Amino acid sequence: MYTIDHQIFNITSVQLRELEPAMAVTPIQDATMGPFPSFGLALITLEDENGFIGEAPVYSSYINILENCLLPILLHSHHVSYHKLYHQLYWSIRNEGFRGPASALVGQIDLALHDLAARREGVPLHRFLHAERDTVKMYGSGGGTNYTLQELEQEVDRFMKAGVDCYKMKVGKAFGTMMGEDASRVKFVRSLLGKDVRLAVDANQIWSGEQALRFADMIAAADVAWFEEPIHSAAFEQIGVLCSQTPLRVSFGESERTSRLFPTLVTLGVRHLQPVPTHLGGVNEWKEVRDLAAKSGVDFSSGGYSLFTASLMATADEACEVEYLYSIMSGLERYFSVCPEWKNGCFVLPDIAGLPVRVDWDYCRSADKIVKQYYWNDQNVRKYSPIVSL
Repeated sequence: MYTIDHQIFNITSVQLRELEPAMAVTPIQDATMGPFPSFGLALITLEDENGFIGEAPVYSSYINILENCLLPILLHSHHVSYHKLYHQLYWSIRNEGFRGPASALVGQIDLALHDLAARREGVPLHRFLHAERDTVKMYGSGGGTNYTLQELEQEVDRFMKAGVDCYKMKVGKAFGTMMGEDASRVKFVRSLLGKDVRLAVDANQIWSGEQALRFADMIAAADVAWFEEPIHSAAFEQIGVLCSQTPLRVSFGESERTSRLFPTLVTLGVRHLQPVPTHLGGVNEWKEVRDLAAKSGVDFSSGGYSLFTASLMATADEACEVEYLYSIMSGLERYFSVCPEWKNGCFVLPDIAGLPVRVDWDYCRSADKIVKQYYWNDQNVRKYSPIVSL
């Protein structure tokens, strides 16, 4: 039985490489942002004393947190167990708070450590985490508020031909001011999907509780599977009121940066939890939310960088799904020499050690696709010393 808890990580170098953003198939807009013409990816690479590496997607905009908190510990902590190393990394960002990007950075490094551990064992990460299958259910995501009816129809057709049984679309057009048009678009998409494919809607937090209830009434006949982030993710009192007053399954979670808030969401009546692995403080935090959902009898899905996320989702119940925002995510696949295959509404995970994605760094270098690059070792990073403020 594989475990990471007592493994030793003597990290000798760390790289961060940001790739040129990939163009979107169809630029997508949501309630408050966009349209997004492209989508980017940055990766952190950890190398240990024996030349094994671990990689994971990482925020590239918070170098100060890496250099002041996390890298000093990572590069100067030798011959300590993973459990102790993670503990030091986690508490080093206390003054930055556990509900922002610092927490997510800890989680991104933690995912890279898990990737490294699985590669050292020579097994896929999902098997290292005790998954018993190599496929993960996927749901189609897109339906930008800027899409024409023809573009909606084309995207729905693409997903249905790929075998998905759920499609999620954006609502809240023009900062939530065009509710009537939103409702019409939802009904149009429902007519395309038929009765056998589930439909979800995502408002990206734009409405008040009263507005969200009004919209829920407007789309009641569309048989919506879940209503995602209809109001502000921090408005806990309003979330509780909304959940108690609508029969729709309300979902939240992708805006959270710590697993500690998810029991509160369940208590408030949220019936679908959506943690993003690279947003939380580590693999174990994501697993905590997974187990909470199962124990509480609520739905569970995850998005983010879907092809990476799929590895963790293989450890959840077979009904649990990975979001695939094809219009902007698919362009990144040109950077990968190996990644999960999209087949019959599922991701099929490749039989490679570690995470199910391999970046083709030779191609990225030769095609000049690396737009930023950082390199650290114990010579250019000082030993850790707590600081009061960044």
